[in-house]
Amino acid sequence: MYRIGIDLGGTNIAAGLVNEKYEIVRKDSVPTNATERTSEEITSAIADLCRALVAGAGLTLDDVDAIGIASPGIADHDHGVVEYSCNLPFRHYPICGELARLTGVSEVHVENDANAAAFGEAVAGAARGTKKSVMITLGTGVGGGIIIDGKVFSGFNYAGGELGHVVIQKDGAPCNCGRKGCWEAYSSATALIRMTKEKMAECAKEGKETLLTEYADKKGKVSGKTAFDAMRAGDAAAKEVVDTYISYLATGLTNMVNIFQPEVISIGGGISNEKDNLLKPLIPQVRAEQYGGGIVPLTKSAWRNSAMTPASSARRSSGSDRNKKAKADAFAFFCGFENRKKRREP
Repeated sequence: MYRIGIDLGGTNIAAGLVNEKYEIVRKDSVPTNATERTSEEITSAIADLCRALVAGAGLTLDDVDAIGIASPGIADHDHGVVEYSCNLPFRHYPICGELARLTGVSEVHVENDANAAAFGEAVAGAARGTKKSVMITLGTGVGGGIIIDGKVFSGFNYAGGELGHVVIQKDGAPCNCGRKGCWEAYSSATALIRMTKEKMAECAKEGKETLLTEYADKKGKVSGKTAFDAMRAGDAAAKEVVDTYISYLATGLTNMVNIFQPEVISIGGGISNEKDNLLKPLIPQVRAEQYGGGIVPLTKSAWRNSAMTPASSARRSSGSDRNKKAKADAFAFFCGFENRKKRREP
């Protein structure tokens, strides 16, 4: 039998078909269109994606005995309900029951997406072999997953670990959660896109040329890659955007280090694909501000595909395989392969 893992984001819905050996045998994705769809329409899109996924593998949903959904926001895994997500329309939404009805798969689980990612990294990824780690995901929002003594921490009400909604600038930029100055409003891919557009408008107003505009026109849109791509080409305005973005990211990460002092912080999401362009300037800023820096052992930093530590290049080269296994383990875990209650703190 097979399981399906769903990575539900504000931009895309990704799905992986997992066999009993924890191997992802097929993947697919579709746009979420979160701002244009209701909760029910998003769930229907997930069901359609599940059907297409198994059909592409020569299977049917009868060959699937469980589905796991990793969703942003407050996910009540005990009752299969997403209580709230600021980047999706879910409000007290029974997503597991609805998806079970649409697919005919009776066993459906839901978990916060960053918690799922954090557990995957702890089991078989960059945080493997550690007891205390933190996962940060940089996507439509900023997600956070906390592992303490090998268990996911989510508070008494499933809402713990929403690290993206720690305020880093009082009365700052508005966040979709309703507050101002949240880390998410400065360090998500959405925030980077906003900063890029603001710099493009500033350059246009001042009559300055910038590759930001050229790169955006080529792609037909501004994305989280636009500023990094233009910076690599030597554009000064793009470098200002990237430097500002990284400074905000460093501020939030320093807070996470000072609160949790984890052994490893893993960074995932689309922005993490920038790897050295992101981490080389980021790590010194965090270490410079870390409480007890130079005296206490330093937290190690990692992106999802390899560990960015003073360790050997051999550890880096093995990162891709570990990441595949981590994702498979996360999918399998939340689809019922593991006893979830044994790996969770209230």
